[in-house]
Amino acid sequence: MCGAGISGLTVAGQLAERGWEVTLLEAAPERRTQGYMIDFFGPGYDAAEKMGILGRLRELSYSITEARFVRPNGRSQSLDYGVVAANEGGKLLSLMRQDLELTLFEALPESVEVRFGSAVVAVEDRTDYVTAVLADGTRISGDIVVAADGIHSAVRHSIFGDSAAFDRQLGMHTCAYTFDSPKLHAKLGETLVSTDELDRMVGLYGLHNGQVALFAAHRVDDTVLPANPREAIQAAYAGMGDDVAEALEKCPEPSKIYYDQVAQIELPVWSRGRVVFAGDACQAVSLLAGQGASLAIAGGLLLAEKLSGDLEPSAAFAEYEEEWMPVVADKQAAGRRAANGFLPHTTFQLWKRRVGLALLTAPVIGKFVTSAVTGTKALNQ
Repeated sequence: MCGAGISGLTVAGQLAERGWEVTLLEAAPERRTQGYMIDFFGPGYDAAEKMGILGRLRELSYSITEARFVRPNGRSQSLDYGVVAANEGGKLLSLMRQDLELTLFEALPESVEVRFGSAVVAVEDRTDYVTAVLADGTRISGDIVVAADGIHSAVRHSIFGDSAAFDRQLGMHTCAYTFDSPKLHAKLGETLVSTDELDRMVGLYGLHNGQVALFAAHRVDDTVLPANPREAIQAAYAGMGDDVAEALEKCPEPSKIYYDQVAQIELPVWSRGRVVFAGDACQAVSLLAGQGASLAIAGGLLLAEKLSGDLEPSAAFAEYEEEWMPVVADKQAAGRRAANGFLPHTTFQLWKRRVGLALLTAPVIGKFVTSAVTGTKALNQ
């Protein structure tokens, strides 16, 4: 297994429970703690229930009662989060992404060997085995390699070459971090406050540990990642009000910031030989789609189930791809449709977003709007 993110942890745990001998390789020196709040619903919610981790996720979830969108003139528009949950049949949890990873990590069977600081730089595929080559020269062989090493997958580059060929940039950067502010934490309560203007947004919300979390995104002309994300953040979100100004002043050092491109990965095939891809390495839908974590868990569970049947690996890979690729394609399309609503670029797009938020509270229309934006209908088919 390459990658100890949501998908990698899911596949590793589920394969180990089904009798596989699993070595989980992660490039980072320790489990990552950076991340942002996600709405966890859809197929991943059902998969988590099937895996027996839903109770733990509920313990770690947040009670977000309201989302408030604040305009530059100080006026605001509120959305009752209970309505959003109701539109999903109550099957929705507000979770920090890192808490979802923590839950999956806690659920790993003891038999899984986890090696942090183990970056896979190449894969050598043979007829009857496959070898992962690590940055330090270590070689680990096995029956298969599951590449779940994220949107910037080194394994994908090793197998298929230039990653740019599969990388659909959506013209945005995103970031997240936490900081201390007792006064702002008390002010936020159980409300997620987001700015409401063109080309950039900042969301602020309180955490269980008393800290405040920032999640932000902005449009960029050049998608290349900045050398200093802290400086880029402070420049991109300047002049957005006093609360944002405090958050920018308390922006931590780059190592404690999550900063990345907003992009989708469109890989035409998800396996080659004894190597199969999972999660963002092959199916990144982007934060615009809203169900990346959900798809990572559900797709990871599906892959583990296929591999644990009576099929040879190549046949299991083919069934997994045939069943899951159309789901991901639908979700990616929904994410692209949502781009101008997530970060409006024109006054008309901003108006449209505000009207859409208002419609979410309508009894019947709200369900339709939710499905149209999130692609829920396609995922539940």
